[in-house]
Amino acid sequence: MTSKLFTAVATIVLFSALIVVQKPFNGKPRQMEAVPITDAVGPESVAFDPLGDGPYVGVSDGRIIKWQENEHRWIDFGTTSRNREGCLGQAEQESREQICGRPLGICFSEATADLYIADAYMGLLRLGPQGGFATPITTHADAIPFRFTNSLDINQSDGSIYFTDSSSLYQRRNYISVILSGDKTGRLLKYEQGSQQVTVLLTNLSFPNGVALSKDGSFLVFSDTTNCRILRYWLTTPRAGRLETLAQLPGFPDNIKRSPRGGFWVAMHSRRVKIVTWILSCPKLGRGLIWLVPVEVITRAYSVLSKLRGSGMAMRISEEGEVLETLELKMSSMSEVQEKGDHLWIGSINLPFLGRYRL
Repeated sequence: MTSKLFTAVATIVLFSALIVVQKPFNGKPRQMEAVPITDAVGPESVAFDPLGDGPYVGVSDGRIIKWQENEHRWIDFGTTSRNREGCLGQAEQESREQICGRPLGICFSEATADLYIADAYMGLLRLGPQGGFATPITTHADAIPFRFTNSLDINQSDGSIYFTDSSSLYQRRNYISVILSGDKTGRLLKYEQGSQQVTVLLTNLSFPNGVALSKDGSFLVFSDTTNCRILRYWLTTPRAGRLETLAQLPGFPDNIKRSPRGGFWVAMHSRRVKIVTWILSCPKLGRGLIWLVPVEVITRAYSVLSKLRGSGMAMRISEEGEVLETLELKMSSMSEVQEKGDHLWIGSINLPFLGRYRL
């Protein structure tokens, strides 16, 4: 069998594996209300302002939008790019993401009510309480530009921002390549408000994704997406600087958010089945797939199959990595679970709605 034919067969097997119907963790999948979004998709991350208003989400055309519960509609709050030509009115924006922006992680400062944004293409930005155009904060660290700024969390006591750059080689629209190629150019970073300096905390990471601080700020956790695990990085105590595995997961983790009931909600984009494990164990095979099939085709096929599979999952884990709760919904491409009051708000990378589930 020629190498090209072998790679083509592997591609078919991979995508076939991704649409296998999976059984829910806890029996019947739970029901969820969809809050529709018009002319955009992918409410990746969810945030509430210091007054409790929202939720706010970033969507595929570079906007930050805010849900007005009393009016049952979304309103525009801000954008991550000033160049808006051709950005509005298109649900899928992959070809213009680098122009329009693609806000991923978002988080409010409780002290200033500023919204901080990790935009996949524009870097780390700040949006004032009145909204409008976001102000760039930083776009590089150690002279290396951010290629895939992904998620962030804020230490509310001193304003420090911890965030991830998922790859120094691939951009968000080629996120499948980050996994298939075995790329290890991701970084964990810290921005300090006082000095306005960016510090690189960790390098050589495999698709670092969601990040969240512990309740006391002594450590943070972040998603090691390629390897389906959550890593813990100690910030204080005698263990400061130590990196360790906190939890091994059954799927590819995306964003992480601290739960007010304790621990962290980890959203998983999809489950990791055996054939995927085999492919990822051989980076040459993954790079062969990328060489043989255009990345845009692979990404589009994966997106379509994720929607056909139609189920998503999340886990709430303790600060020691113990599974506290599992959640399975009829919702594909789950990206985040944000707990607020008696509801879970559930984001995704490619669906035209935000999920809302009553606890």
